[in-house]
Amino acid sequence: MTVRDTGAEQLIKDTAKRIFFAEGKRNATTQDIADAAGVTRTLVNYYFRSKDILFKQVFDEAMLDMRNKFDAVLAADLPFRKKLEGFIDMFYAEVTAFPYKESFMITEINSHDFDIDKKEISPALRVFIKDIQQEMEKGTIKKMRPANFMLNLFSLLAYPLITRPLFKKLFELSDIEFERLLHDRKKMILEMLLC
Repeated sequence: MTVRDTGAEQLIKDTAKRIFFAEGKRNATTQDIADAAGVTRTLVNYYFRSKDILFKQVFDEAMLDMRNKFDAVLAADLPFRKKLEGFIDMFYAEVTAFPYKESFMITEINSHDFDIDKKEISPALRVFIKDIQQEMEKGTIKKMRPANFMLNLFSLLAYPLITRPLFKKLFELSDIEFERLLHDRKKMILEMLLC
């Protein structure tokens, strides 16, 4: 029985993640991934059999990683505003490292109908929903369904990322200028969401 080289397997996944999420190369082939990882395409196929299988694994791990990061922020014992600031900071830190991750994942979910494991709402999200309801009762957030608050939050965060190429071209922005634009949005997002 052969022993799997988990180092090579992880290298391939990390390379695919970089190519898909950091470089935005949606149509990269297994040969492109192999070349970038410095391995043979045969080795990529040995571990993953196809680009779809590789992508599905990278996608699943990215979803789990994102959920764990969200949960860590949402479950923190902080005042609501600080928790919201931490969430925005974490989201944008992830975007800085992987600028195409959000649009890539949304595109894949919509076009390939990837199954997102049906799981119970995380305890951290339950806590955050209670926080939202309490803030509404205090009057620091306009009253609405907590799901609408979350939709507003994610819309304000994600829309600029999905439309990044359009707005960069439309306003003739470099990557650095676009990052500054995102950084400036943090204060505006907080002002839009909080009373």
